[in-house]
Amino acid sequence: MCLSLFKRSFKLNMDNNIVIFAIFLIFSGAAMMATVALFTRQSLLMVYIGLGMLLGPWGLKFMSDPILIKETGEVGIVFLLFLMGLNLSLEDFMKTLRQMAGVAILSSIVFALAGFAVAYFIGLKTAEAMVVGAAMMFSSTIIGLKLLPTTVLHHQHTGEVMIGILLLQDIIAIFALLVLKSLGEDGVVSGTMMLRAMLAFPLLMIGGYFAERYILRVLLTRFDYVREYIFLLMIGWCLGFAQLAQMLHLSYEVGAFIAGVVVAASPIALYVAESLKPLRDFFLVMFFFSIGAGFNWHYGLELFWPALGLAILIMLLKPVVFAFLLKNRGETKPVAWEIGVRLAQNSEFSLLLAYLARSSGLISREASNLIQSATIITFLVASYWVVLKYPSPLAFSARLRRD
Repeated sequence: MCLSLFKRSFKLNMDNNIVIFAIFLIFSGAAMMATVALFTRQSLLMVYIGLGMLLGPWGLKFMSDPILIKETGEVGIVFLLFLMGLNLSLEDFMKTLRQMAGVAILSSIVFALAGFAVAYFIGLKTAEAMVVGAAMMFSSTIIGLKLLPTTVLHHQHTGEVMIGILLLQDIIAIFALLVLKSLGEDGVVSGTMMLRAMLAFPLLMIGGYFAERYILRVLLTRFDYVREYIFLLMIGWCLGFAQLAQMLHLSYEVGAFIAGVVVAASPIALYVAESLKPLRDFFLVMFFFSIGAGFNWHYGLELFWPALGLAILIMLLKPVVFAFLLKNRGETKPVAWEIGVRLAQNSEFSLLLAYLARSSGLISREASNLIQSATIITFLVASYWVVLKYPSPLAFSARLRRD
């Protein structure tokens, strides 16, 4: 009875001011749950997803507007990919490509085949199994780096190797998004749509580099003492590229990523990235909340065993594959295995692929929930695996927190 009155009161407030109410729910709830998560040494991503599941349409229904939830997630995705692109300078990418291309490509193929095989075995269509396979290829940049200490030389090297792999996975993920836009319901790539995307992508990239060199860089250099102007310029740059990419039949997400990549070539890219970190964290919360709110966990329980099996397979396979490939590249066995464990989870890109594929009608609710359930399980279990065994800011052992 009390809960019903409480919800009706909140519903009235939400009707009066939906935006303020939504932000209040998300960030106040996240702050309270984050406190509990830190005491239990859990990744904060699980907080945001769990809060969405709790308050969304399949939970307590405090936020039941699917349009609001969808748009919240889309805005979060755009800014998240823009800020990921900011960390991918051409020089760093070429260095990473020379060192880690074999590891990233071969491991991605193995994980994609494993995910495809499981999805096909449980009866999903070919196109759905392909999306499931693609979603298994990536590891979480956010979880991987947040659980990595950087104060010791050994872990500085570990971090460099991990970042190299994760950067290449980001590029593979963007390519997967392009393929996703061109994929028909029968799982066959449309040649016309793929050609259009392949032409539009370099066109936008080249145009962006010229615009950054001769327009954006000039403006940033001229007015770099006005922090507010830099903030506004970067937001406009990101959203402008997102809109332009959509007009060129790519996607908002790909456009935002390109916008970040071309700014990464600027001399003040590091300053821009640091200045926008609060914005990144804001939209990180929004994106993962929308993922949790859009996840039908009642239906997901019906897929618990297939999702658990897929998650266990991926978490066992990733450390073994990464350790094997990295040892062949010259890494010591302990370092290679530790990197494999730290990359054992699925990625935020896994959730993004499921989200976009479901939104476009390419995959069924069953396939989308399989990806989301398996990914959430890997987030939870793999994070605990790291904090229990390896040095981490969230480690249970005081000695591991100091290492």
